[in-house]
Amino acid sequence: MTGATNPLHSRPSAWRRLLAWVGAAPARDADVLPVRVGGTEYRRTAATPAHVLGFDQALLWAVVLLLAFSVVMVYSASIAMPDNPRFGNIAPTHFVVRHALAIGVGFVGALFAFQVSMQTWERMAPALFLVSIALLIAVLIPHGGTMVNGARRWLSLGVMNFQPSELAKFAVLIYAADYMVRKMDVKERFFRAVVPMATAVAVVGVLLLAEPDMGAFLVVAVIAMGILFLGGVNARMFFLISGILVAAFGLMIASSPWRRERVFAYLDPFSQEHALGKGYQLSHSLIAFGRGEIFGVGLGASVEKLHWLPEAHTDFLLAVIGEEFGLVGVLVLIVLFLWLTRRIMHIGRQAIALDRVFSGLVAQGVAIWVGFQAFINMGVNLGALPTKGLTLPFMSYGGSAILMNLVAIAVVLRVDYENKLLMRGGRA
Repeated sequence: MTGATNPLHSRPSAWRRLLAWVGAAPARDADVLPVRVGGTEYRRTAATPAHVLGFDQALLWAVVLLLAFSVVMVYSASIAMPDNPRFGNIAPTHFVVRHALAIGVGFVGALFAFQVSMQTWERMAPALFLVSIALLIAVLIPHGGTMVNGARRWLSLGVMNFQPSELAKFAVLIYAADYMVRKMDVKERFFRAVVPMATAVAVVGVLLLAEPDMGAFLVVAVIAMGILFLGGVNARMFFLISGILVAAFGLMIASSPWRRERVFAYLDPFSQEHALGKGYQLSHSLIAFGRGEIFGVGLGASVEKLHWLPEAHTDFLLAVIGEEFGLVGVLVLIVLFLWLTRRIMHIGRQAIALDRVFSGLVAQGVAIWVGFQAFINMGVNLGALPTKGLTLPFMSYGGSAILMNLVAIAVVLRVDYENKLLMRGGRA
């Protein structure tokens, strides 16, 4: 009937909400939001219900699960350390207590990071990048940094040592996302869009290689490249830069005798030449996985952690997990990291769909960081990649890495929180 009013729209709002809750009433146009699904195409989707307004709790609990498991495994992998004269007179709980303390500090840092709006992070991006550069320089100053195993990568803060390369990963991520937003109008021009960012990454790379820390430089380069690609840089320029980076890393390996030796050891770790040299860690890591078989030898029953496998509580923690929990335990961990990476990437895509490009690129950059570093660490432990000193995110012993991983996750949760505010019609 012409001019008739739909009776559902004339009911009180409380009654309408009740009908909508049981599925008897359609959502109003005001509760429907446009979401970009590709290019300029939009579709309409219902707004997020009020009871889920907040942050992604599934993501938070996945990280908490990883951290709780890490405490158990760091304790298991380091419990025999007091028997090694290299570590002096320490308690069996020496490393696990410090690991738990780092997690506590990380949660405090994450809580503060979550309070910072993405608009503030965007404003702070250049300053944060400069601070990371200053700290990387401070490490290299004589008597400024702490020397461990021939590498100068740490600054002593009394309670814990801080590794500026971990801050550099986060700072480059934030800076690259901000840079792509500022250069959106010239992203098709190589010299105006790419060269300034490439110069910034090169400066970080030179400082990291001086420590030396080629693994951190590899992660920084991949984060920057990933954000350039996701930001819409021309595909030909992207592949050109990729080729230059691959050639540069190949040249670094070819020009360094000890890096070449690592590659040769990776190719044949059990040979007489490498088994007690550069292939020692990898050979014992593979032995640990072999002992674990399908279901593992049981929690705490690892033999390789008893001074056979160096750095069992840091870079090679996955080998101890493989020995004690077997193939099943390793597969569960791989699936959890895959889910974590996919979830973070989804939050980033959702932000971009809401025209929050900086926030979306930051979240996707964190996904690249966590996913790529986990892939490299697992590949090294399993013998699929040459040995490289990178920790397993949220798992390996290392205060700086845990702190910055949790800060990065807090920023992702902030992106998700602001996404949901916008979908409810609020302001981020």
